[in-house]
Amino acid sequence: MAILGKIRQRSFILIVIIALALFSFVLADVIQSGGFAQTSTNVGSINGKDIAFEEFRFKVGNTEKGGQGMSTIQAVNRVWDQEVNVALLTEELEKLGIRISEKHLIETLKTDPNFGQNPSFQNELKQFDINKYREYIKASSNPQEVEYFESTEKNANINSKYQIYSSLVKGGFFTTQNDAKFKYNLQNNKVTFDFVAVPFSSIKDSDVKVTDEEIIEYMKKNEKKYKAEETREIEYVVIEDKPSDADKTEIKNNVATLLNSKVIYNSETSTNDTIAGFSNTKNVIEFVNANSDFPYDSTYVGKSDLPAEHSEQIFNLPEGQIYGPYVYGEYYALSRSMGRKAGAKARASHILISFTGSRAQPKEDRTKEQAKVKAEELLGQINANPDSFTMLAFTASEDQGSAQKGGDLDFFGPGQMVPAFNDFVFNNPIGKVGLVETEFGYHIIKVTDKQDAIRLATIAQKIEASEKTAEVAYTNAVKFELAASEKSFEVAVKEAKLTVVPPVRVKALDETLGQMGAQRQVIRWAFESDTEVNDVKRFEIAKVGHLIAKLKKVNEEGLLNIEDARLQVEPILKNKKKAEKIMAKMKGTTLEVMATANAVQVQNAADVTLENPVVATLGYEPKVVGFAFSTPANKLSAPIEGNSSVFVVKTTKLTNALPTQDYSAQLNALKSQNASGVNRVFSALKDKAEIKDNRFQFNY
Repeated sequence: MAILGKIRQRSFILIVIIALALFSFVLADVIQSGGFAQTSTNVGSINGKDIAFEEFRFKVGNTEKGGQGMSTIQAVNRVWDQEVNVALLTEELEKLGIRISEKHLIETLKTDPNFGQNPSFQNELKQFDINKYREYIKASSNPQEVEYFESTEKNANINSKYQIYSSLVKGGFFTTQNDAKFKYNLQNNKVTFDFVAVPFSSIKDSDVKVTDEEIIEYMKKNEKKYKAEETREIEYVVIEDKPSDADKTEIKNNVATLLNSKVIYNSETSTNDTIAGFSNTKNVIEFVNANSDFPYDSTYVGKSDLPAEHSEQIFNLPEGQIYGPYVYGEYYALSRSMGRKAGAKARASHILISFTGSRAQPKEDRTKEQAKVKAEELLGQINANPDSFTMLAFTASEDQGSAQKGGDLDFFGPGQMVPAFNDFVFNNPIGKVGLVETEFGYHIIKVTDKQDAIRLATIAQKIEASEKTAEVAYTNAVKFELAASEKSFEVAVKEAKLTVVPPVRVKALDETLGQMGAQRQVIRWAFESDTEVNDVKRFEIAKVGHLIAKLKKVNEEGLLNIEDARLQVEPILKNKKKAEKIMAKMKGTTLEVMATANAVQVQNAADVTLENPVVATLGYEPKVVGFAFSTPANKLSAPIEGNSSVFVVKTTKLTNALPTQDYSAQLNALKSQNASGVNRVFSALKDKAEIKDNRFQFNY
């Protein structure tokens, strides 16, 4: 009893200890999983306006569903870009006080086929009716449908306002007659000058040194140009989970055993059953579907469609005969001939003349009747001169894809073209030319070739690693991971005789890891808060094997790191130092003296304009041409640091543009250039905005 009493007395202390132990375990798990690391319930903010995670996640889900083959991170990035643009635009619209009437909204909804052409929203005249649209939404009992319509209407509202906003922006880009006159002078004022150019390459790179401090100072002066996002550098090795020679032999033998009949003991009847093989089965299609990784395909194929190294043997198989086993890509295959068909594939060329309203876009507005007249004229020319077909296809056809190949469409099978086109080609002999109408327009068709094709029943089984081989690869990958963690990545690589893939630089929300393609899991690991430089981790990669990654380097946000910056900045700074050395030697009262002193020739540039400041043999040199225009005739300029050399120029002739009052060409060119100004709005708004991105906290 005394012992029981002591236990009861200490039970409270025991419970507390157990509770603390459990809490510590849970706490460690929460911290490890990033539960306390998440500092925000918002996926980000734009100029102080938060983007709620739940709403963001819903949009990402919808984008993933709508985008064929789109990965999660691609959807995340697309939705983020949309959210940023909408937030910045909405803020601008509010600042400017831009409002729209219901009329604007109706016009925007009408242009959307989901609304404007939806019978549920149309009146008796088949026109979009805003009242029917409102009634439909009010009567809907589907919350998701209502949410979709509300979201669409919100977007339509913003789009309508954006149209007004873009009009205002475009209105701010105006072009005056003086602007056009200035451009005219840039194009037509000409200067001719003699010059001496001493190239930077005349001084060895080893003769000029650039320090890290000089590079950093230069980047600070040009901070915007050399700004860098936070990145990680990952190097890795791959241990492939690939089939061994033994695996390949086993799969080949398994495929080969399908050729002939086999005897299987039937336990229910206590007799031996004979199972037909591929060579003698009465139901070939059923046999293929039961034994192949791919279902039976009844399509006729040409010789060119077959694997090149086996095409001759397979194409010439007598009906019922089998070829194989043979390697076809990543598969071992058996192919049985199901018969040959003459003229099963055809080749044709065409010239398409479309019309307004057809499925193809005509080069000019024309009616159906006008298109037919033009097509008949071309057909007449071809009938008179058959050799003209190719040239007319180049110049007249409105099918741009085939026009570039003289109208050639290559080989195709029955049913691959629209019915009328298909019937003409397969019902006419080689060389036949005729006119056919389809929903794309009028086609002048020439049948250029036909070829026989065969139908095959093919059994294909993938050549893949056995469980034993996969276990060996797994064991080797785990051993390497341990060795890399205990010793070093480099030592483990040397011992295992593996090849390291050079470091790949990635951003936090990248998906692609160099040649390995989409490897989001590896990139996410590299950016986790508890992953440190030189950490190593193994990842299983589907259909590849094992990737063992090492975090090699962390590049913080700010200026470019010095190694990368040196590649870009060092040549600039070296040229500046070379220019100083060259300028010190550019002494003399004549170009000839300077040329002799620097072992170069006096050269001439004739009729150069400021619009196109290219100096013959030396390329784009706007600074040099500018000096030539501003230097008095027959006087030497000061040394000029150009893009490739140090120049001294002597202007010999200045020709002013001929007087004119017609600046329409320049006016139109400037207006066209200014029209694209609205496309630069979002990048300008982003540069000024305060954008906080928390996406990585939400395990994307």
